[in-house]
Amino acid sequence: MSNRRRFARLLRSKLRAAGSQYERAKGEYAAGKASLPTDEQGNARLVCRRYAEKRAVPLEGDVPRCFDADHPDCEGCLADIREGCVETW
Repeated sequence: MSNRRRFARLLRSKLRAAGSQYERAKGEYAAGKASLPTDEQGNARLVCRRYAEKRAVPLEGDVPRCFDADHPDCEGCLADIREGCVETW
């Protein structure tokens, strides 16, 4: 077997291993994201960036019902919820 073939086989195996490790890490990260805490009615407990107050709001998917698409603080809150780093209480 030529050196070129051995190198190609080694490279393929290393790339497969790296891809598997990436997928495993991606899955573990997604599973490790904390879900939003909820109250007894199932409303998400978060700190409103727009009004700087604690709120318990229902979510429609991952969008709080109080979301205003025209307000930059609401857009930031939605981005935080989707990234799993929103401030809660």
